[in-house]
Amino acid sequence: MSVSFLVTTPIVLIVAALVVAGLRRAPAKGLRRLVAVNVIIGVGALIMAGIVLAGHTGAAFAAGGSSTSGHDPQAALLGAAIAVAGSTIGASIAVAYTGAAALAAISEKPEMFGRAMVIVGLAEGIAIYGVVIAILLMGRA
Repeated sequence: MSVSFLVTTPIVLIVAALVVAGLRRAPAKGLRRLVAVNVIIGVGALIMAGIVLAGHTGAAFAAGGSSTSGHDPQAALLGAAIAVAGSTIGASIAVAYTGAAALAAISEKPEMFGRAMVIVGLAEGIAIYGVVIAILLMGRA
């Protein structure tokens, strides 16, 4: 087992217990609290990623390396992960809205099935763009 797994498991369990306790105590405010917890965790993850990247570049300068070459495999992999994550989140939101609208349109007029699925497919194409960008970035790593 890796050290990161041993460190993150208790944190995840504590956050899960706090979320469950908050939802039981006040279900009406539960969603707001859950969103707030997710925002705090997301900001913390971005800060940690920034610290890791800053430490990585600082170590390169201390070793006498030149950053003018622009070749950093960890940065390329991080960029690929961000591209896939962002495009997947965007595609899921787009498919949720277009899928709901497509089902409503199909229930009114069944002959709209083909057009509705094309629109949902276009929304899913956003995720494919993210994967293409990730493949291009991984080729640089």
